[in-house]
Amino acid sequence: MFYEIRRYQTRPGMRDEWVEYMEGTVIPYMTERGMSVIASLVDEEDPDGYVTLRRFASEAEHERIYAATYQTDRWKNEIYPMVEKFLDLEAVTVTRASPTHHGLLL
Repeated sequence: MFYEIRRYQTRPGMRDEWVEYMEGTVIPYMTERGMSVIASLVDEEDPDGYVTLRRFASEAEHERIYAATYQTDRWKNEIYPMVEKFLDLEAVTVTRASPTHHGLLL
């Protein structure tokens, strides 16, 4: 199992609209395709910062879910144009993280 910590930078002043779109459209779309989005977070120190946390059981699952999510007409024609509107895509960072032998301490 591994996690993706995805940090986004919204265009100035657009974070609230982005969160509404992400939580109302993007996350439901992703979960319908099997993606486990386990956190939707705003950066308390950056008014344009936003973070999601995704969980994958394996690399094979990751590849399958990514294809099912990002290779659709709906993603390409409807959702992605809105993503481009809200985000500075050059500033997106993705970190993969795996639990230690003690796992998550929640």
